[in-house]
Amino acid sequence: MPQPSMNQMGTAQEAGRPSPQTTIEPPGGPFIRHSQRGRAPQYVVSGTALGGIVTQPLVARPGYFSKFRVTQTVSGTTGSAVMAADAPTNLNSLITLRDAFGTPLIVTDSYIAANLIGLYGGGYGINNGTNLYSNLPGYSAPSATGNFTIDYALPLEFATAYGVLSGANASLLPTLQFNINSAANIYASGATTTNTVVSTTVDADFFWLPEGVAVEPPGLGTTRQWIQQQLTPSVPSNGSARLQFPRLGGYLDTIILVARDSNGDRVNVYNTSARLQFYVDGVPLIDSTVNNIYDDMWISFGAVARPTGVMAFSRKTSLNQQSLGLLDTGETYLSTNPGTLLEVSQSPWATFSNGPATMTAVVGQIVPTGSIIQGLPEI
Repeated sequence: MPQPSMNQMGTAQEAGRPSPQTTIEPPGGPFIRHSQRGRAPQYVVSGTALGGIVTQPLVARPGYFSKFRVTQTVSGTTGSAVMAADAPTNLNSLITLRDAFGTPLIVTDSYIAANLIGLYGGGYGINNGTNLYSNLPGYSAPSATGNFTIDYALPLEFATAYGVLSGANASLLPTLQFNINSAANIYASGATTTNTVVSTTVDADFFWLPEGVAVEPPGLGTTRQWIQQQLTPSVPSNGSARLQFPRLGGYLDTIILVARDSNGDRVNVYNTSARLQFYVDGVPLIDSTVNNIYDDMWISFGAVARPTGVMAFSRKTSLNQQSLGLLDTGETYLSTNPGTLLEVSQSPWATFSNGPATMTAVVGQIVPTGSIIQGLPEI
């Protein structure tokens, strides 16, 4: 009896047939069921001198941008460097991210964009310590000569797939600019920066365009805009003052306060022996001891040391006592309009040197297309 052959061969037609797409879901359900998270390069710019500008155009990708990943490396510095107070995250004096129509999405100094937005905004890392840039493996601390690498993100997404930007149209792309800081602002002393250069690598995290089904991200066109503006009046040492925010006009999910003295150094102006009030249209929404606010920060954002001069309030805790990053319903966002008056007050503020201090508010403001989506839009 003849034995069956173990050498089975397909036809040439079958062998040349492309592999089928195996990730297509049946129609129905949320955007994230039909899309896949991806990552692709945007650009690498090397050899930028301190004080220079990086304005490389972004590249189209077949999907929706959720964040831009940035790695910046400083090399060529010699000497015995002493870093400035905000270094290395103050490598850029200004970071500007705008959508295709010029709407500012992130326009802040680098200390805020590379440090505080990740630490308190919930769009990159979460409260197990990964929200602090220096805990991530991509970070390389300044060497004795002052060379370093910082690795951070500029998030667009504030809840899962909500707040993303379309990246498929090459003529309608966001713009990103880095204004590199001067040597005098990065190094306090000891650094020789004659040959110092900066390398900037930008990648894009994005959702691929769904395959085989017409579905869009929730609330497409909705953006979260990070606004950095100074409060008025200034903060007197051991004096009383009620500081006013600039007029806003969206849904606020994060409010960060940064105090600096007359020399521009961050300083703790918050008096732990006095209560602090946060007013909305004259009503004290929060009237608390400062230590309880510090406790709230520890609970909301994880066991990460509070930077000097910084205080933060999260409105992303509707599901938990903690900010759960992109797991967020939006139920507790603070709704404002151009007539809403926000204020913060202490009587007295703390005693500090080099007064008066200035207070900067960094606000994560969500501007929806139509009505804001609340609940879990991806379910």
